[in-house]
Amino acid sequence: MTSENQPAQAGRVGRRPGSSSTRTTVLAAASARFASDGFAATTIRRVAADAGVDPSQVMQFFGSKDDLFAAVMAVPATALRRFDTAFEGPDEHLGERVVRAFLEAWEGPVEESEPLMAMLRGAVVNDEANKQLRDFIQARLVAGAGRGGTEVAEDRALRAGLAAAMLVGIVTGRRVIGVPTLVEADHDAVVAVVGPAIQHVLVGPADS
Repeated sequence: MTSENQPAQAGRVGRRPGSSSTRTTVLAAASARFASDGFAATTIRRVAADAGVDPSQVMQFFGSKDDLFAAVMAVPATALRRFDTAFEGPDEHLGERVVRAFLEAWEGPVEESEPLMAMLRGAVVNDEANKQLRDFIQARLVAGAGRGGTEVAEDRALRAGLAAAMLVGIVTGRRVIGVPTLVEADHDAVVAVVGPAIQHVLVGPADS
């Protein structure tokens, strides 16, 4: 029987066959790699190798390591953008922008804040989750602070680590422990007090 009377098979539209399972495989590989190596040491190439796919496929699905981490931790991309936008603009008032972005992400819309709070609660009781959260926040602060030589990078990493510890401590005090004075303070009050301190840590003292 010839194929003349058979309808021609239409070309497939949309994702490639098996792409859903491939995405799931990549997510599983990324979850294991983030847990074992932490955020900073994990690379797209390593995740791709673990998943048995090309790095370009990982990028096609997720776009960046930040977005891959967010997908693993079920954090909406909009929450990540809050951190990124804090570093847009001049260094003046950077500390205030960072503190406000941090508070708005962790205490904003439920769809953004709850996945982040889940990360934070997990970090309180689980060492692996603690390392992932700490490395993730520090890496974002380091990236936002710019680039430089080795000594500059080391200093920037230290400053980012200190800022991350301060910010996580504030949110933990407000949302997990429930320190009354912290819970009662609104964002403007927290930003006014903590912003200059984060500014000093990230940027250094203002020129006199």
